[in-house]
Amino acid sequence: QVQLVESGGGLVQAGGSLRLSCAVSGRTSSSYVMGWFRQAAGKEREFVAAISWGRGILEYVDSVKGRFTISRDNAKNTVYLQMNSLKPEDTAGYYCAVQSPRGIMDSRSEYDYWGRGTQVTGSS
Repeated sequence: QVQLVESGGGLVQAGGSLRLSCAVSGRTSSSYVMGWFRQAAGKEREFVAAISWGRGILEYVDSVKGRFTISRDNAKNTVYLQMNSLKPEDTAGYYCAVQSPRGIMDSRSEYDYWGRGTQVTGSS
């Protein structure tokens, strides 16, 4: 079992920044892939970013490239999502997830464990 706990969400004005954290515990592995997803009200949960724990391979959805940065701290077993230049359309619940690597990082069906999420609200 793997446990994931997100934190760092909040209300931020357009153009502002937030940093989300995801603390990972349990049966972890240096080969895991960590992903961030988001789900806005009435919409499907969508991929935002992912990082391979060991090799550091990164992937982003086009809408956040250049604004969001995913990173990890191996010593703290924590994954971060730095969000800059936030827009109202970034408003969503943000969830972190983990998968044993299968080569597909942007599909929610490939992830095995999920956190409960943290809410990000961007105001105009």
